[in-house]
Amino acid sequence: MHIDLPEKRYYKIGEVAKAFEVNASLIRFWETEFDIIKPKKNAKGNRLFTADDISNFKLIFNLVKERGFTLEGAKQKLKKNPESTINNFEIIAKLEGVKAELTKIKNQL
Repeated sequence: MHIDLPEKRYYKIGEVAKAFEVNASLIRFWETEFDIIKPKKNAKGNRLFTADDISNFKLIFNLVKERGFTLEGAKQKLKKNPESTINNFEIIAKLEGVKAELTKIKNQL
């Protein structure tokens, strides 16, 4: 899944929800369920997500929405072997990027 967010230091919850095509309530729920999501909060209490948070959302989204893990299953996978899970996700994301580029080149021929 390609997430379209401009490079910024912090992202508001609405921007994150729109990029992942989910409701803001799901973002808030995942924040409470997964301790790897740790947004900052401004003086008003609004959540401000970092690029690391976005990377973690991508990982959770992949496990839950794309690979069909339950929330408990995703938590266990992240807890049991976090580095392997993250590395595998990054490799898959890079391969999908290469595939997209090759498809683009093919379509231009």
